[in-house]
Amino acid sequence: DGVRLSGESASVMTLKQQIVWKNIMPITSRFPLIPCLFALALGGCALASVPHVREETSDRLASAAWMVDRDIPAGKFTLRGYERMHERYATANVYIDGDSAPAKILGNAPRNPVALHLATKDKADNVVYLARPCQFAAQTDDCTPEIWNDARYSQDVIDSFNAALDEISKRYDISGYNLIGYDGGGAIALLLAAKRADVLTVRTVAGVLDHELQSKLTGRAPLKSSLNPVTHASSLSKMPQMHFIGGQDTVASPSIVGSYMQASPPSRCVQSMVVQEATHDKGWVDKWPELLAWPVTCYGRASDGFDAYGTGQNAPPSTKYVTIPEKPEKP
Repeated sequence: DGVRLSGESASVMTLKQQIVWKNIMPITSRFPLIPCLFALALGGCALASVPHVREETSDRLASAAWMVDRDIPAGKFTLRGYERMHERYATANVYIDGDSAPAKILGNAPRNPVALHLATKDKADNVVYLARPCQFAAQTDDCTPEIWNDARYSQDVIDSFNAALDEISKRYDISGYNLIGYDGGGAIALLLAAKRADVLTVRTVAGVLDHELQSKLTGRAPLKSSLNPVTHASSLSKMPQMHFIGGQDTVASPSIVGSYMQASPPSRCVQSMVVQEATHDKGWVDKWPELLAWPVTCYGRASDGFDAYGTGQNAPPSTKYVTIPEKPEKP
């Protein structure tokens, strides 16, 4: 009598899909695999939401860049890491991923691990990607939905990343870290830099540098259990920083980075760059090798006794920070 879709599948069929289904019904008796293939086409997009599929996608992405997965013990939590470590007693570039959308199932891998994509473009000898607590299957009894919501930048979360970096330092004899944080990972990178002596530079991509302002601008509930990196802007004013801003970003808008920089005293170390056509999660990956090559340093005049690039070339007199419009090629 033919094949019938389940009530759930039928309810999401568009009129066009129903017409196509009606047309293939007469031949299903001769080719029984056709309904299966058709149903797979209808539900293919939903596969991206399956935790196992997300994790497998991240594994394949990392393996193509010769990065090996490892669950890193980190205080109350266990952090999923992907590593490519070739040189001991050297520095490492550490990528920290962004906030996960609230989920009903703990252990979900991020749908779009932007920081992992960026890490795969990094040609440094030592590269590490760190997921957020309770992402992937690496979770403990302390994993609760609050970790992805109100407490996403809490002291427990920062302590967890501190423990992970300490473990990496001992395991590979790392001498210092260049932290790169995407989205909320940018907030964590700055909060780590405020407490650690081995952080050399900080880069943020679409970073949440003032979550109180972000909550006001987006209409979200304030993160009362989270630390706010903007409160450390003054103490970090001598830390070399580069904050990349998406010109079309409506999640972490340029005003959020502006708030962080206004909280910093005049500094030649804190810079920003606007990538005009980038959104919050698009327009970064292909351009990352070029952005990563941009010097992150404390710029100064010749009279300051040092130069910006280490080559005798001094940066021009600067204001509190440098904003450089950057328009990438269209895809």
